[in-house]
Amino acid sequence: MKNHALKGLAIGDLFARVPIVQGGMGIGISLSGLAAATANAGGIGVIAAAGVGLFEPDGFTDFLGASIRGLRREIRRARELSTGIIGVNIMVALRNFTDLVKTAVEEGVDIIFSGAGLPMNLPEFTKGTHTKAVPIVSSGRAAALIAKRWLDKYGVLPDAFVVEGPKAGGHLGYRAQDLADPAFSLEKIVPEVVAAVKPFEEKAGHPIPVIAGGGIYTGGDIRQFLELGASGVQMATRFVATDECDASAAFKEAFVKAKEEDLAIITSPVGMPGRAIRNGFIKEVEAGKKQPFSCPYHCIVTCDYEKAPYCISLALINAQKGRLEHGFAFAGANVGRVDHIVPVQTLVDELVGEYEKSGD
Repeated sequence: MKNHALKGLAIGDLFARVPIVQGGMGIGISLSGLAAATANAGGIGVIAAAGVGLFEPDGFTDFLGASIRGLRREIRRARELSTGIIGVNIMVALRNFTDLVKTAVEEGVDIIFSGAGLPMNLPEFTKGTHTKAVPIVSSGRAAALIAKRWLDKYGVLPDAFVVEGPKAGGHLGYRAQDLADPAFSLEKIVPEVVAAVKPFEEKAGHPIPVIAGGGIYTGGDIRQFLELGASGVQMATRFVATDECDASAAFKEAFVKAKEEDLAIITSPVGMPGRAIRNGFIKEVEAGKKQPFSCPYHCIVTCDYEKAPYCISLALINAQKGRLEHGFAFAGANVGRVDHIVPVQTLVDELVGEYEKSGD
């Protein structure tokens, strides 16, 4: 008989009684409200640093300064709302990556999750601090490369890894042609990352948890990936359809109404494929009706803003605020299964219950 009890997740001296990381969703989808609610429910709440400054009064005129102030505000607010584990997701591709990391460490955030590139220099800022450093990878090779570099240069190893599969929402760390290839499925890459991390665990003398993300929807899915060797899971799409998600009601309603056939793989201005809910805005882009624009801040290093038909940050903040005719919503492959909005605690309770029943 399978074990019915869902075990918690230990990352160094941090312990989440529920092994669920709420995925970081940028441009205001996961801020302090959602992160604190997830932490209060026993999981790990994550504030997304991308675009956090755009909610400051001078977000479009002093983008870099506003980003720092905005991140400080959200971390402090999350601390006021929760005594649980609070993380920050900071993409390597952000132009002010270093400043954001320094700010998060100064604020004593529990964990920095970092992907959209390889965070090779993250220990430069986290080593010797309370803050745990967790790279986000899409292959065992990337995990081993980061671990070796950190060990050789800084004498430390990652505190954990998140491995994201091709069913995730938002920007994806895969080529478009690989998204449907079984060789890149989460079921395939989780054991590969676990195996790649094992030699480094032996050197460290303690576990380095692997957290599986991208397309995980039910408690049964959680059991599947824990049985494949993961120590926890990362979930994002389901957390959008919660009362505490920081997005507008119209944004959440787009998730509730979406069907599987509404999903599109778009070519983002940042140079990566992305999974989004197709709407009028995306159709206009596909029809070539959008024109290049003037970029005031070049927030993402890889964005070819001189040729881009629209500003990705502006499109996403419009969507976050409910102006979906001027933007679009990123979403995971299972968004078509979302049919109602619940409190975060109810969602976590449902997932734990589903996990326990899946052991029958």
